[in-house]
Amino acid sequence: MATRHQARNAVVGLLYAYDLGNETIADFFDEMLEEQKIRNKQRDFSRELFVGTIENLEKLDAEIAKHLDGWDYISIGKVEKAIMRLGAYEILIGGTDRAIIINEAVELAKDLADEKSPSFINGVLDSIGK
Repeated sequence: MATRHQARNAVVGLLYAYDLGNETIADFFDEMLEEQKIRNKQRDFSRELFVGTIENLEKLDAEIAKHLDGWDYISIGKVEKAIMRLGAYEILIGGTDRAIIINEAVELAKDLADEKSPSFINGVLDSIGK
């Protein structure tokens, strides 16, 4: 059975693909999660995160941009954006505990992004959560 971390990892991949211009990625949602053996409750959890993030994208992007402290939102990498969008969604809309979400986002950044990304993402999400 997949973990929530694995589910979030899959959602980051879907958000990344969406940001690259593949707006039909949702059509392949079930296939992609099945490929990663994300099923049942974790698939439902993943769908909720993905759909919720996409539906609130403008609001989330605006909130992230407010907390960048000297960074230009456009210059941030797409993987980092995907992780921050998911984290911001869970903090602001999902109501999940901020510490849990920041920890998950940092772990995702360690796995998927460059070495400076975890601390950057940590700072932005911590600021959003306050």
